[in-house]
Amino acid sequence: MRRTAGNVAALAVAPYLLIKILWTLGLFVPTEEMGGADWRAINAATALLAAVGITLAMAFSRPWGNRLPAWLVALPVWVGTGLLVPMLLLAPVLGPAAMNRDQAAGAPDFWVYEQILVMISLVGAGVGLPLALLGYAKERWPEALGGPLDCGEPQGSSRALQATTAKLLAVGCVLLGAVKIYWAAGGTLGIDPDRLDGRDVWWHLLTLSTGVWALAGAWGLVALTTRRGSRRFLPPMGAAWVSSGMLFAYSVYNLLTLTDMQQPAPEHPLAAAATREIGAVLGVLMGIVILMVLHDRGRVLRGDDTRPGQRVTAGQL
Repeated sequence: MRRTAGNVAALAVAPYLLIKILWTLGLFVPTEEMGGADWRAINAATALLAAVGITLAMAFSRPWGNRLPAWLVALPVWVGTGLLVPMLLLAPVLGPAAMNRDQAAGAPDFWVYEQILVMISLVGAGVGLPLALLGYAKERWPEALGGPLDCGEPQGSSRALQATTAKLLAVGCVLLGAVKIYWAAGGTLGIDPDRLDGRDVWWHLLTLSTGVWALAGAWGLVALTTRRGSRRFLPPMGAAWVSSGMLFAYSVYNLLTLTDMQQPAPEHPLAAAATREIGAVLGVLMGIVILMVLHDRGRVLRGDDTRPGQRVTAGQL
C-alpha cells in the first residue's frame, strides 16, 4: 500500500506541476492579467511545492526515504497535509464552484479543463500522500501514530509547560474558530459593507473549514498535553497536526496571493490581516508543542529514564 499510494500521489501531482510550469512561462493563461509578474511568481512557488510533493511521494514509498533527515521530511509534510487534507474534504463542492465562478467571470473554455486537472491532482495527492505517509511514519516514527494516549512520562518531562501552553493556544484557536464560523454563517461584523457580494460559496466553505479545523486543533492539542479526551493517541495527534499545518499554510498562502488582480476579500482589511497573522502564529506554536509531545513520547517508548507507571514499547503499538 505504501509504494502504491506513493506512486499514485506522484502521478496525480504531475499534471498540476505541468500546468503551473506553463503558467509560470505565461502559456495557456486564462486571462491577460494572469500573465503578469506577480501571478508568475505565485505559480513558480506552487510549482516548487508540487515538485516537493512528488519527491516526498517517492521518498515515502522507497527505502532511500528512510535515510533523509527528519526535519527535511516533517516540515513539508506538515505544510502539505495542512493544505491538502482540508481541501480534499471540500473538493467535491469547491471544484464545481470554482469553475462556475471563473466561467461567469469570462474565462475561456480551456480554463475549465485546466481546473479539472488541478482538482484531480489535489484529490490524488490528498489521498495518496497521507496513505504513503502512514506506512512511512509507522516504520520510522511509530510513536507518532499508535498506542494509547497516556503511555508514561520520562524524567524531566516538560508536560506542565506543554499543558499550559496548549490551553493558551486552545483559547486562541477557539476564538479564531468562532470568528470564522460566525462569518461563514453570514455574520457581517468585521466584513466590509461594500464587499458583501464577494461572499460566494468558495469563500463560505473555506472560512467554515478554517473555523472547524481551528476548533479541532484546540481539542487535539489539549488532549495531547493533558492525556484526557481520548484513549488513543492518533485522533488528537491527527487533529492537532492537520489543524496547525492548515492554520500556518493557509495564512502564508493568503499572504502570497495578495496581488492586484485578486478579487478583494470580503473581510475588512484589518480583520483579514488579524485573522491571517493570528492563524500563522497559532499554527507555528501548535507545531512546537506537538514536537515537544513527540519528543517525550519517543523517550518513553525507548525507555529513556521513564518514571514508574504505565509504559508502552514501540513493538506494542
